[in-house]
Parts: sequence; C-alpha cells; structure tokens
Amino acid sequence: MRTLDILKEENEEVLERYELVRERVADIAAEQESTVASKYREYFQRVAEFAKLLTAAADKVQNKTLRKQSLEELQQMNQALYEDILPEHYENSYANPTYAVKKLGKTYGKLLSVVYSELRSMIPYAFEGRLFEVTVALELFVEIYNCFELEGEYTRKEVKEALYYYIHDYMADFKLHRTRDTQDPTYTFAEDIIMEADLEDLRYLYYFGEYISENELQLVTYLNQLPEETIHKMADTYTDGYVRGFKVMGVDFSKKTNINIRYVIGFERVLRRAIETFHAMNKKVTIPRFVMNLAHRSYGRKAGYFATSPNPQYEYDHKDDKGLYFDREIQKVILQAAKQAAEAYRLEYAAYAGPAVLEVFGEPDFVPVNKKEAVELSARAQKYSRELVQKQSLMMMEYLKQEETSFTIIAFPLPSIGADFEKIFDETIRVNTLDNASYVRMHQVLIDALDKGSYVHIIGKNGNKTDLKVQLHTLSEPDKQTNFENCTADVNIPAGEVFTSPQLKGTNGLLHVSQVFLNGLEYKNLQINFADGMTQEYRCDNFATEEENQKYIRDNILHHHDSLAMGEFAIGTNTIAYAMGRKFDIQAKLPILIAEKTGPHFAVGDTCYKMSEDHVVYNPDGKEIIARENEVLALRKQDIEKAYFNCHTDITIPYDEIGEIAVCLEDGSRLVLISDGRFVLAGAEGLNVGLEEI
Repeated sequence: MRTLDILKEENEEVLERYELVRERVADIAAEQESTVASKYREYFQRVAEFAKLLTAAADKVQNKTLRKQSLEELQQMNQALYEDILPEHYENSYANPTYAVKKLGKTYGKLLSVVYSELRSMIPYAFEGRLFEVTVALELFVEIYNCFELEGEYTRKEVKEALYYYIHDYMADFKLHRTRDTQDPTYTFAEDIIMEADLEDLRYLYYFGEYISENELQLVTYLNQLPEETIHKMADTYTDGYVRGFKVMGVDFSKKTNINIRYVIGFERVLRRAIETFHAMNKKVTIPRFVMNLAHRSYGRKAGYFATSPNPQYEYDHKDDKGLYFDREIQKVILQAAKQAAEAYRLEYAAYAGPAVLEVFGEPDFVPVNKKEAVELSARAQKYSRELVQKQSLMMMEYLKQEETSFTIIAFPLPSIGADFEKIFDETIRVNTLDNASYVRMHQVLIDALDKGSYVHIIGKNGNKTDLKVQLHTLSEPDKQTNFENCTADVNIPAGEVFTSPQLKGTNGLLHVSQVFLNGLEYKNLQINFADGMTQEYRCDNFATEEENQKYIRDNILHHHDSLAMGEFAIGTNTIAYAMGRKFDIQAKLPILIAEKTGPHFAVGDTCYKMSEDHVVYNPDGKEIIARENEVLALRKQDIEKAYFNCHTDITIPYDEIGEIAVCLEDGSRLVLISDGRFVLAGAEGLNVGLEEI
C-alpha cells in the first residue's frame, strides 16, 4: 500500500498523540461513573464507542491487516461505522441535530451534534491511513469532554471556542493535505485500488472507507458481466471527450500532464481502462476523495470520488455547520492557508489539465426537511462565505489559468433507478455515443437562424407559464462572428446543445418549470422572474410557507446572493435523451448533464466562459463566438471582485412544456425554431428523431 509509505513521516510525527488519544477515548467509552452531568453522559459514551470503531479501522490499516479481512468481516465493519446515520436509525442519532437538541438542550445540542459529525467525517481518513486528521478530530472530542467534566465551570463559550480553534489552528494543515489530494499524482490511494485490486473480488469496495450499499454491489456485479468491448466504448467516450475538449477550446493539451479524475465508486472497471488510456498519452492522474470534514464541507455537486450517500438528510442537516465558527478571522486564516498550499504545489498547478468527471443518476428521491435545530448561516456569515469564495477564486488565478484547462463530464445510471436499470444503462450508452458530425451540421442550421435575431422568445405550454425574452449580443461582423457555441460530445457528454451568454439588458420575463432536480434537490413549480437579465422575484411550492420556499431557493440556487445574472441560455437538442426519460419515466432523475440537452435551459450565475472571457473561441465553421461575457462580467476590467458569482445552476424546461422558441429579428419578423415541442426549422428536423420514438 504505497499511500502508507507516502504518509510515513507525517504519521510518525503524530503517532504518540494518536495512541494517547485513542486510549483516552477507550477510557471514556468504558467509564461506569463520570463527573460529566448525567444529561450529557450518554452522548459522550455513544460517541466514544463510535470513536473506538474508528480507531479500530485505522489500526487495521496501519498494521496492514485490513485487506486480510473476509468479505463478511469488511461488510460488518462498514455497517457498524455507518449504521448510526442510516435512515432507520437516524431519528435517534446524536448526528441528527433535532435529536441532539431534544436530548441535550438548545445550549449544547446543536454544537455537540456538529462535533459528532466531524468525527464521522474521519472514517475515510482512517481507511487512507491518515493519522493526522483522525488524531486532531479525536483530540477535539476529548477537549470538549474535559470541559464537561468540570461541572459548574464549563461554559458554552469555552466549548464553542474549542471548535473554533480546531479550525483556526489546523487550517494550514487541512488545506495543504487537501491540495496534495487534488494536485499531487504521487498520492495514489484510489488509483492503487482501481489499478491493482481484483475487481471481481467485491472486498475491494470496502478498502475506500465509504459506505457501500446495494447500489455499489449491484453496479460492480453488472459491470463485471459486460463484455470488454462495452467497457472500452464507455471509457473511450469519456477519454476522447476530454481530449476533444482541448481541441474545441483551442488549448494546447501537450503542455499539461496531470488529469483530475472524479467519479462514483463502482465504476472501477471503466476507470481502469480510462487511466490506462491517459497513461498511454503520457499523462498522470490525481483521484481525490470528496471530503466532508468541517474545513472543506460543501453541499451540491461533489468534487472528488464518493459512494452514494448513506443518508442525504444527514448531509443536508450539516451543510451549514460552519455557521458555528465562520467569521472574518477564519476567512483570513483560510485564505492564508490556501495561498501557502498553492505555493507548495505551484508546479503541480501549472501541470493541471482539468477534471474528467464521471457522474451518476438514479439515486432514490430526496425531498429535504428543513430543521430549525440545524445550524444556519447568519447574514454576516453568508457575506463572509461569499467573499471567501470570491477571494479564493481570484487568488487561484495566479496558479491555475482557466483558459489553459478543459474538462469533460459523462453520466451513467445507478441500480437504484429501478427495475429497468440494465435497459436504461444500455440506452444511456447509446445517448452518450451519438454521432457528433450529424449534430454539428444540424446545430449549425439553428445557429445560423439565431444569429439573424436580436432576441429569442421562449413560451411555455401545458401549464408551463414561461414567457421570456433573451437578448442577444450585436454581431458587428456577422460573416466572422456568432453568438452561439456549437456544443457536441466533448466537455459535456452527451451531444446536444447550442448555447450563448445573453446580453442582460433586455432579457426579461418569467422562467417556470413544473418539476426539476438541481444538485440533488427537488423544486416544485419553480418560478424565477428576470429583469434586465437579473433574478428578481422567485418562488416554488416545496414548503408550506412562502418564506421557507424563498429561503430554499436563495440558499441552494442563488447561493446566498441577493440576485444572480442569467449566465447562459441554451437550446438542448438531444431528443433521444428526452425519449429515454419519457420511455422509462425517469425525467426527474436525469442529471443536469443530460437534462440540459432535453429542452431549453437557463443558467443563473456565471457564464460558461468564467475567467476565460478573453480567450478567443471558434465554432467548427470558423466563426468566433463573441458572446463570452455580459454586463456583470465586464466589471472585471474595473473591479474584478464585482464580476463573478462563483456559481452556475442550469434550469431546464422539457420539450413537452415548450410551446414555441422563436428568433425575433430587427424588422419584427420571427423565425420559429421549435413549435409545440418539435424542431420545425428546415434542416434541423433530424433533431426530432427521439420524439418520433416516443
């Protein structure tokens, strides 16, 4: 296990502390009598029992006995580590802030639930053999326990300060290690498992330390019975799309050596083929884990590898835990730590090519419950958080040139999508491998028509209230310029969209969709009004009160911004993907990657050209795509901190809710592209092929 060799010095430095805190945790779990008040005793003993399971796993990794365990033993260990947060146990778990507050009171319940959640986030670190992270988290638990032993003397301030300084004092280490995970190709924990394990021996799944459900087990079993030719087809679509993305963007791929792979556990057979292909190109890979510890916790798209969630409500409950400690000083500490880590890995950042992402869809439906006991970000913390994202993004421009990188994203279904999983999987392979050349030709017909107009008018039907005008940029040289990118299966697989960055002034009206899933969260009757391209009013029907619905949108779509720009307007053209959704009744489960190709979509936030607006991009016909910025992005020339929102959320209207999409010309005439959910423009009728299959 090469990872332990890499971590040897780091682990030796903390080994004595680890052994001491492990013993102390075992003592807490075994104590028959305690000076801790009875109200809190059960919490500390139950969390200490979990910590014993954590250290037992860490010890098996350190003494190299983990991989000698039988499948049954590994499954029992995995179940024991995760069972407390599984839905059937979560109502009585201290990881559940509602239960914690009920048992421990308002003063400490919320805070102690967060501490337990931080310990739980150490499970994957234990399996990687990373004693530093495990040790400092256990020390935090013991420090807080000691506060409660001093009956009558402890205060909430002291307990909260322990959590605050845990983040404050160790942030430099956390950031350095996370940067190593994402940028250092010699850190090969996941790569070693993918490339060296017997992928027909299901024990390998448990080496990652993630929760392994029936999804992962069924997925691996299914992939293992597919012929090598099919695996190669899946992997080669993924790697070819990645390389093609550099060609389309006009970026020199030869100058980059490090590719960042993000995927979902269970696809190792596909990843092995992809990694072999990248290695044959003389490229190296980094495969970082998606991490959930407090220092890096985020909610939404998961950047890294992961398994399907043991409990989405648990993740939702703890998404804003940083509200307990986040202030201006912590913001400063994080920025300093990020800067130091970037300096340490400056050469690796220079070699970074960009992410190659394999996503999944078909997770069980999840409608979150908003809990008053969960931590919320105050208005001030929201402000500091937005500032941090902005400042960190700008700081990274020195080390990571966006215009020199590219990416690709592809998606496949999970067994949890239902009884038709295998049929849906086969159909997804078909959707992902459509002929690019034919789409380029038909897209060009649409683009030629769109470039004649001053704005596009989108009208809904079948109860869809959309009535929206999207203003286009003026083409000063129409024979050399275009507003829309001809997008096929390169960076966003599958093929099927033409998109632009709208002019904000003149972009007005209502966007409505009856049901949509965005970053795993469902929105019912989502409505957003735009005034000169900026979100104005918004609502949905998820919760009983308007206040809850607006907060839900502001937190998870607007990402705490007062207003966002329409950063993208696109027409999805992949009716085959749409037909797949209708045929198997999985429209609501399709990932945004596929869903955005099944109708027009509108992104709120930054444009697709964020931080590379000045990089000239051409379509296959040789025309320059000039719509790479809008009025907000133009502010970067005066004050760059006002130019970016650092978010981008696509919202798609399906074909069956589209009455008409028409290009409106200066003379008042209209060119209709889509009518009653079908492409009607001469030369683009072939895009209806999927609709004809329904």
